[in-house]
Amino acid sequence: MNINLTRMAPALFVCAMVAPVAAWGQEEDENLQVEQALLDPSAEAPAAAPVVQPSRASGTSNDRLFNVLPNFLTLENAGQLPPLTVSGKFQVVARGTFDYVQIPWYGLLAGLSQAQNSEPGYGHGAAGYGKRYGAYVADGTIENFMVGAVLPSVLHQDPRFYQSSNGRFLHRLGYAVSRIAVTRGDSGAAQFNASEIFGSAISAGISTYSYHPQADRTLPNAISVWGSQIGYDTISIVIKEFWPDIRRMFNHRQYGEGKPGIDRN
Repeated sequence: MNINLTRMAPALFVCAMVAPVAAWGQEEDENLQVEQALLDPSAEAPAAAPVVQPSRASGTSNDRLFNVLPNFLTLENAGQLPPLTVSGKFQVVARGTFDYVQIPWYGLLAGLSQAQNSEPGYGHGAAGYGKRYGAYVADGTIENFMVGAVLPSVLHQDPRFYQSSNGRFLHRLGYAVSRIAVTRGDSGAAQFNASEIFGSAISAGISTYSYHPQADRTLPNAISVWGSQIGYDTISIVIKEFWPDIRRMFNHRQYGEGKPGIDRN
């Protein structure tokens, strides 16, 4: 069975937009620094755009992707932080899973599924949409807790994503993609990301064989759902890696204009 791209479609679109903009933004920042040094070596560098610092008390972030989507497990310029406690892992996952933004997000995914008539056993009309909406809420909730809280607690792994601040675009892209298979343990050492791989597999099995339509309760469909979740999470990590660059680019004019020795016209 082919992997269902319904859930991945919004993230694929955003990722396609983010990648070239991130690369452009990084090049623009470098060009601006070189240009300023050539025009006026004594001038001060432009003020940096704000950086979302992790909370030292909770070890998590208050950041939101595009100022909307919860991004609480992504850390930017974090340095060394203590491991999350078991309660801390569950609390931050619950905070993101039940965030108010998830209501329209799952509604969008259910609408795409309805338009494609995926899993026709749900039917059509309002009843079919309601079943799809409930399934997406359940799928997202189960996977979030399995990948971000349950297995990380059992396996003593760190569910946080540490955004890279070094290297050019392709290096950072490779780093982001690799995080689907590599994570940190609570000790700080690199480990196989069993929480992601097995957590998404467990959640795919639970959803497929419990509340999805009877006709879809097959092993090929469970594998398809698992693949979709891995693909979606990989795309999400790539977006999270380059979000700080996109944020700086959006704030570029606000924090870069008006400095002596620079004429952007």
